Amino acid sequence: MRPPSSPHRTGAIAFILVTALLDVMSMGIIIPVLPQLIEQLSGSTSAAGLWNGLFVALWAAMQFLCSPVIGSLSDRFGRRPVILVSVAGLALDFMLMALAPNLWWLALGRILAGVTSSSFTSTFAYMADITPPDKRARGYGLIGAAFSGGFVAGPLLGGVLGEISLRAPFWAAAALSALAFVYGLFVLPESLPVERRMAFSWRRANPFGALKLLRSHPELSSLAIVNFLLYFAHHLFSAVFVLYAGDRYGWGAWQVGTLLALVGVMDMGVQGLLVGPVVKRLGDRTTMVTGLAFGAVGIMAMGLAPTGWLFVAAMLPNALWGLAMPTIQSLMTQRVSESEQGQLQGANNSVGSIAGILSPIFFGGIYSLSVGAKPMLPFIGSAFLIAAAVLGAAALLGWAAGRQGQAEALS
Repeated sequence: MRPPSSPHRTGAIAFILVTALLDVMSMGIIIPVLPQLIEQLSGSTSAAGLWNGLFVALWAAMQFLCSPVIGSLSDRFGRRPVILVSVAGLALDFMLMALAPNLWWLALGRILAGVTSSSFTSTFAYMADITPPDKRARGYGLIGAAFSGGFVAGPLLGGVLGEISLRAPFWAAAALSALAFVYGLFVLPESLPVERRMAFSWRRANPFGALKLLRSHPELSSLAIVNFLLYFAHHLFSAVFVLYAGDRYGWGAWQVGTLLALVGVMDMGVQGLLVGPVVKRLGDRTTMVTGLAFGAVGIMAMGLAPTGWLFVAAMLPNALWGLAMPTIQSLMTQRVSESEQGQLQGANNSVGSIAGILSPIFFGGIYSLSVGAKPMLPFIGSAFLIAAAVLGAAALLGWAAGRQGQAEALS
């Protein structure tokens, strides 16, 4: 079945982008203060990096378990109800974290956040429903721009509110999630017609069953590994960035929030404005490899930057990393059927979640070894240099997979 006609498709894209914007903004608003709240509740500065890494990993573990289920449910019942239930649950979860009296309650909040945030699976499947294959890179770029827009306003507002109280951003996040739910309830249309839905199956919905889809095509498997490496490197920021910025450059919540907002602005520009024209000129695969290569250069420069201003300058090449994610998604959606888009996005989210489980613990441990009175690793930017090497490996694998795919096509 063809995607909806142009006017309906344009309206549907607008609706899903606004929903994604509000959803991500609610998550971004707590980024500048969550590590500080963990530090306050743990009572230990030295353990904050490890605890923060463990909390991010806990969130990712729930994503791994729940994303395929939610993706398959959206293939069965449609995208709209799944998105609405997830967003409503996210609002309740932020309220729980705002009231958390200790680390155990905060851990429960991170578990629930991992479950409810799995709605991103349905968001990407929604975009696949309403866009033709040759336009999906641009569509995913628009979703990325909406996500970035949320991370512009979210961390900036969170940084300001964090100066008032570490709990205030959580209440604001709950309000934004509630607003996203109300908006979606009244204006978000369904994107998956009944005749295109697939029966729910636990064989497909469990994370290990969903991952089998990624082995159905050699190039799909290679792209899944590239996706894993991208996510693995990206979780460097959620695991150690706030602590790193404070320890190396003396930045507080306001400065971190402002910097994250600047990152969001640049990422929004790359994904919203550059992806379409660059893909049209270079193609999906070359654009993907280019984005990964620039990301590797940018992260390496961040790790080596001796001053805050040089760190900010390194964000410019790193911003082109945003070319990679939409093109990976586009290449992968073109290798499965329309009725498997939800399952594919669930499998992709599971891959990202595996990286999210391992990466924060890994980078949190690396960071813990590189700070303190007698660090085992003498360079505080070691975690950034390792992440740059991971992205470089992803670029090489993506390039090699393209050559392999071209050889198969010619044979």
